[in-house]
Amino acid sequence: MLIIIIRTILLFLLIVFSLRLMGKKQLGELQPSELVTTIMISNIATLALEDASTPMLMGVIPILMIVCLDVILSGILLKNARIRKTVSGTARVVISDGVVDQAELKNLRYTIDDLTEAMRDQGIFDISQVQYAIVETTGKINFLQKEQPAKNPPEIIIRDGELNRDALDRTPLGEGWVMKILGQNKAKLPDVFLMSADPDGNYQLVMKEDVKCGG
Repeated sequence: MLIIIIRTILLFLLIVFSLRLMGKKQLGELQPSELVTTIMISNIATLALEDASTPMLMGVIPILMIVCLDVILSGILLKNARIRKTVSGTARVVISDGVVDQAELKNLRYTIDDLTEAMRDQGIFDISQVQYAIVETTGKINFLQKEQPAKNPPEIIIRDGELNRDALDRTPLGEGWVMKILGQNKAKLPDVFLMSADPDGNYQLVMKEDVKCGG
């Protein structure tokens, strides 16, 4: 019985910290400990149901242990900020004053596609309209808009130095227009982190870090 208790505790802690290492994207809407509790309880309950030869007590004790661990850990996190930061992480700002923090995105292992998808989930289609964006400890991104989005939402024309031809085809601009804009800004395609443009030709150009237009 003692072996079951020890193994349950070790597995609980191992999975919590494994999820923290995997990054915020993996968490969804739950804190690491909450997600681990859900996963482990469901698996243990399934094993106890599938194997009739396993004593019911062998499933009940680990489940109760996990619930107790989650309650204890929640109490510790409530009182100790340092441990709370280690287990749950902290909210991270990825856009401030309309500027994308590319280094922070890399640290969180978020791509431009992840960022723009989260924007669209909240009804935002123009990254230039984002004043502030923060990644919560659950992995959810919250946005503060500068103003209401334009009627004709812009497309992501270039992302991470690659031309998004599918998006470009949805606009009347054409590849020649893109090359012309890059030429006007003395920018090279591989050096562009993000370029968005609406059908009217209004665009936003963001260079990769340590690369400036004309550089």
